[in-house]
Amino acid sequence: MGAMHRLTAKAVSSLPPGKHADGGGLWIYKRENGAQWVLRFTIHGRRREMGLGSLSLVSLKEAREAASECRKVVHAGMDPIKERTRKRREDARNIHLLKDVAEDAFESRKAELKGDGKAGRWFTPLQLHILPKLGKIPVADLDQKDIRDTLAPIWHAKAETARKALNRLGIVMRHAAALGLEVDLQATEKAKALLGKSRHKAENIPAMPWKDVPAFYQSLSDGSVTHLALRLLILTGVRSSPLRHIHEDQIVGDVWTIPGEAMKGKRDVTPDFRVPLSTEALAVIEEARRHARGGFLFPSQRRGVISDMTMGMFMQRAKLVYRPHGFRSSLRDWIEEQTETPYEVAETVLGHVVGGAVERAYRRTDYLEQRRDVMQKWGKWVTKEGNAPGELK
Repeated sequence: MGAMHRLTAKAVSSLPPGKHADGGGLWIYKRENGAQWVLRFTIHGRRREMGLGSLSLVSLKEAREAASECRKVVHAGMDPIKERTRKRREDARNIHLLKDVAEDAFESRKAELKGDGKAGRWFTPLQLHILPKLGKIPVADLDQKDIRDTLAPIWHAKAETARKALNRLGIVMRHAAALGLEVDLQATEKAKALLGKSRHKAENIPAMPWKDVPAFYQSLSDGSVTHLALRLLILTGVRSSPLRHIHEDQIVGDVWTIPGEAMKGKRDVTPDFRVPLSTEALAVIEEARRHARGGFLFPSQRRGVISDMTMGMFMQRAKLVYRPHGFRSSLRDWIEEQTETPYEVAETVLGHVVGGAVERAYRRTDYLEQRRDVMQKWGKWVTKEGNAPGELK
């Protein structure tokens, strides 16, 4: 191998053009326009030269360290040039940016999300609050401090949004791990610990007192899509999304069947939900048919169905603090205070899951007949056709 370390850092910079040996196969090739470190070695009886970088970027010390590592590879019977190429390819495969992994995770979960995740805007918290700052960071480099710094501005001010963003990010990190990437699966939990307990107190959606519902119902009298949609929302106690997407094909007789994928919950396990329609609800549906487009009872002015903001904005313009979703609470309070409906039936009215998995496996009923009686009484109360509240028991 000959003498080692023949050159000095000071001498390297003043060497004339040509090839100069440092020993051990390390050379510096000097030209008029620059200099290049080169390692000469023999592998499998073949002489090879490997560039180690230019003198402007790699010092003599660094060149010697790189040469030493390469000699170890040669000693192990491998070609350091091929090993370097292999490692670069491997590193390139492992540079998965967070935005790419997040999009892949979303695509993988779409099948189990309501409306392919669009209706519930599963991706939105990531898109708005995570990816603008962290999207171009390799997912393997992401740590709790990055996450903490990103979510800190909204951790207390927009607590629920921040919670969703952190939850979605945790799912993305687990997806990255499933892809075989080296990620810190505890990063989101560590970030949560760094962020501390949120000072924000969750507030229930404002619900109109059930005693005030009849007067509001009567005010919805112009026969417009918005008025009719709100009327049916009140009468059925369903959530906004299935109400807005109600289709004529879903109604048979006095039963409206909401597809399982439109219900809240996991798309692949949520069963269809039957909603008994009161006499008043059937009347509202019949009136809404004149607005129907493509079978949808509540179409928007341009295309599709009315948005989830339509009914809410109407109530805001009416200077009401209550929100459409709150009518579910109005109905539930009315059932509790003015009827003797069993708990299981009352909860099923709202489409809530009652009991554990084993209990549900044996209890196959959806209490349709009992719910039909409850909803008929509710329809009479809302339209002021029934007896006094205390006589509805």
